[in-house]
Amino acid sequence: MKYSEVTLEEVIKHTDSADTAAVTACQKRWDSIAKPLHSLGWMEEAVARVAGAQHSSEVHTEKKVLVVMCADNGIVEEGVTQTGQEVTAIVAENFLDENSCAAIICRMTGAKILPIDIGMAVDTPRVEKRKVAYGTKNFAKERAMTREEAVQALETGIRLVGELKEQGYCIFATGEMGIGNTTTSSAIASALLNVPAEEMTGRGAGLSSSALTKKISVINEAIKRWDLTNADPLTVLQSVGGFDLAGMAGVFLGGAYFHVPVLIDGFISSAAALLASRICPASKDYMIATHVSKEPAARRILAELGLNPALDAGMCLGEGSGAAAAFPLIDMGAEIYHKMSTFEQIDVEAYQELK
Repeated sequence: MKYSEVTLEEVIKHTDSADTAAVTACQKRWDSIAKPLHSLGWMEEAVARVAGAQHSSEVHTEKKVLVVMCADNGIVEEGVTQTGQEVTAIVAENFLDENSCAAIICRMTGAKILPIDIGMAVDTPRVEKRKVAYGTKNFAKERAMTREEAVQALETGIRLVGELKEQGYCIFATGEMGIGNTTTSSAIASALLNVPAEEMTGRGAGLSSSALTKKISVINEAIKRWDLTNADPLTVLQSVGGFDLAGMAGVFLGGAYFHVPVLIDGFISSAAALLASRICPASKDYMIATHVSKEPAARRILAELGLNPALDAGMCLGEGSGAAAAFPLIDMGAEIYHKMSTFEQIDVEAYQELK
């Protein structure tokens, strides 16, 4: 099936788990390398997950891309952000001028940055348009999007992975730009994990205490209004989500369907990963956690996904900055994996796994 024809239903029905034989072969290779067992920690784990995702122990990390989903969120009408929606479009254009943190990190790490307008409130001159709508609705008053829009946003991310894989990209990272998206992410995480918003909601890009209280209240009221505590993941997305978050969830689903690893960034990206895992559980096999955000829900979501992040650096910038910053660690791990001598080659007795 052509990537442009892949549907959400097809992904849910026909996504398979990661290749355990490739993971085992990768781990066997790691254990043969002339160093103490497991001594590279997360780098070894990440390379093994790449092998499982690519269904091959011949790990490839050469062509990397950070996909940044850009969209506006109607919930900003409720005063849950410090800045206005106009910032979304400004920063989205800045990605193309290497005038944002994530763009600079991508240049330094040899990765392509690809901002996508999946739902910004305005059109911009250069950002690639795959717009579902001009922003979501205010979920304090009505559901954020229609079910058809939710599916379209997910399929946009899925198909983009297929398109980019065809161009040779073999490892993906997820990022976002959308004022108000810590509110949508907290709402989705709270609903999916059945945890009160008080425990899942932070100050985002910098809220006052009174604004944070309002943000929590808005989320709790929406979860109650739309009866989301035991709702299916697509209903949760439709009710309180954003197009940026849906697009990222689609990238995680596409990674699983097209057999490519996808790096989770921070809180918003991890909320999208959680959503993808609830839609298609096998997609977890294709995810790699990069860092843990300062946002309150971040550790809880990664624990739910069973993923171990590389970095705990106090970051909470977004844009995919933390995921892109982890590219060099994976590249270094892959280089050692491919090129370092084995115990047999240097005639040294191998380390043994001791109980």
